[in-house]
Amino acid sequence: MSEVFVFDHPLIQHKISLLRDKNTSSKEFRELASEISMLMGYEVTRDIPLKEVEIETPVGTAKTKIISGKKLAFVPILRAGLGMVDGMLSLVPMARVGHIGLYRDPETLEPVEYYCKLPDDIANRDVVVLDPMLATGGSACDAVRFLKKHGAKNIKFVCLIASKEGVRRLSTEHPDVGIYCAAVDEHLNDLGYIVPGLGDAGDRLFGTK
Repeated sequence: MSEVFVFDHPLIQHKISLLRDKNTSSKEFRELASEISMLMGYEVTRDIPLKEVEIETPVGTAKTKIISGKKLAFVPILRAGLGMVDGMLSLVPMARVGHIGLYRDPETLEPVEYYCKLPDDIANRDVVVLDPMLATGGSACDAVRFLKKHGAKNIKFVCLIASKEGVRRLSTEHPDVGIYCAAVDEHLNDLGYIVPGLGDAGDRLFGTK
């Protein structure tokens, strides 16, 4: 089963509460999603390898450390995942960004792929999949499966809110993928929405219905 990391930092929990509020505007929602993603990014990137280097400061030579090893790729699941990219990139601006387009069939609730564009060297990068909601787990599992077909080996999944069902499905189908979230909610409704959740993240990000 996957490792599941639920962030309990006060700033993240505070901002998640504001994100859930139905009265939060699209502008505020976008800002909060980006801020939460940036805060989560500190822990998501904790295991990035370092190497020691010598740097000349204005007053002497310092032995210090810089990022080494594999480089990162952020892969948002369109469209809602776009709301998390800027926050992550503010921490790791050298990361590449791929995109996977999936939508949920309203009848089956299963994902349908309509777009995919990944860095050519995705197989040589540590991949962080971004999607605000881990609901049924269908889109997450499909995205991870597609990335593995393209050679990606070290994959993490980062969301803002997950359901117990989504966590269970992703961790069962892809036990090697770590799951990072700010909250795990109780269940899904008949439409596949997380309850209490925060509604449709894409609609709230972009002001659509």
